[in-house]
Amino acid sequence: MTATELPKDATSQENQVENSVMELARLASLAAPALASTSLEKRNQTILKFAEILDSRRAEILEANAKDALNKDAVEFKSGRMAIDNSKIDTVIAGCKALVAMKDPLGAIDFAKELDKDLRLYRVTCPIGVIGIIFEARPDVLPQIAALALKSGNAILLKGGQEVEQTNKLLFSCLQEALRLEGLPESSATLLASRSDVAALLKADRYVDLIIPRGSNSLVSYIQSNTKIPVLGHAEGICHVYVHHSANIEQAIKVAVDAKCDYPEACNTMETLLLDKDLAAENQLAILTELHKAGVELRLDSALMTFCTTSGLKSKPATDRQTGSIVTAADEVDWSREYGSLCLSAKVVAGVDEAILHINQYGSGHTDAIICQDNSTWLKFFNGVKSAGVYHNASTRFADGFRYGFGAEVGISTSKLPPRGPVGLEGLVTYKYKLEGAGHRASDYHGAGAKSFLHTDIEKK
Repeated sequence: MTATELPKDATSQENQVENSVMELARLASLAAPALASTSLEKRNQTILKFAEILDSRRAEILEANAKDALNKDAVEFKSGRMAIDNSKIDTVIAGCKALVAMKDPLGAIDFAKELDKDLRLYRVTCPIGVIGIIFEARPDVLPQIAALALKSGNAILLKGGQEVEQTNKLLFSCLQEALRLEGLPESSATLLASRSDVAALLKADRYVDLIIPRGSNSLVSYIQSNTKIPVLGHAEGICHVYVHHSANIEQAIKVAVDAKCDYPEACNTMETLLLDKDLAAENQLAILTELHKAGVELRLDSALMTFCTTSGLKSKPATDRQTGSIVTAADEVDWSREYGSLCLSAKVVAGVDEAILHINQYGSGHTDAIICQDNSTWLKFFNGVKSAGVYHNASTRFADGFRYGFGAEVGISTSKLPPRGPVGLEGLVTYKYKLEGAGHRASDYHGAGAKSFLHTDIEKK
């Protein structure tokens, strides 16, 4: 189902947009219970059908993406964020198949008590209901989220970036075809058409149960500030790698280069490198040199700036910053900066305690890593850093639902409350309490002659 066209008059257009989106949200809320009651076999079959259609229509998908690359924002395709190719389609299909292999997230019982004879209480997992997903750039987000929504029995309202409008429409048509062929309600998935639809969607708290934004800091912050609907997401991805003096230097170099260079635009990319003051000078230089050789612009604290300049790394004044492999002095704001490019900040810290303090002060709670061979230092780092992902001798780029084995992810959450980190199926279900009795009355359990509760565990099947 797609949003309808709107009249030209500004005032009536705004009202029409809101009414149109509200109606689509209402229809999604009606479709949600039907989807939730669908069997696991039917949901899995629909996901497989979706994957099959994506595979069979990949030439059309690539053609639509090529058309999007010709628009005014085509420069963004150079980064790969808006481009979709055979490799990405293969990854989406693999994610669909991985989801199908997973157990049913619905109807699971994780708490069961017999309150009294013939009075039994169960906590049962169920879908959230209707989820609005607003995403920028990456069109492969659409099929990943759609497959997760199908598996978890949630209806979805999707709004992608206009920069890849043709690609999104084609991918969405594949989803609608799968729903239609498998007999599931097509209104359980809706593609919104314009930016004005977003403002209307944020007002649909009567029908929409959760909003998941995936995009720039400004997008996420705007959504968090303009809706009563719960929001799952993160505004920034300021990730750190801390190299302790006990680190294996070869590991440190490999991890640092991967964390920065594997996909610089991703939210799980390292933005700040912390080097232990007791790490040998030649090892500090080796790490920075390899990053520099990989084309990374280095923004260094005063200690590293002096050291690297005397060691021969090319430098330019901070006022002459530009894209490219250069070395400049870091400003205070650089410690809080998400570059999203081949640029990083680096500083020397006086041990693991200062590293923890720096990360908790300037980080975004996303993912942070330590490179060390000392287990007590690793445990202190793990317990001290407040982020959703805390890694040992591994790149921050592993913070991803597919890599975690979730099949795919709907986004990353940096909230202290669950779900945290990459959010897969478990983040798209909630629970309800099911109580089964035989005419039991609460009044029988208080006052004179009150009955007592048993509160005995029921074996979960």
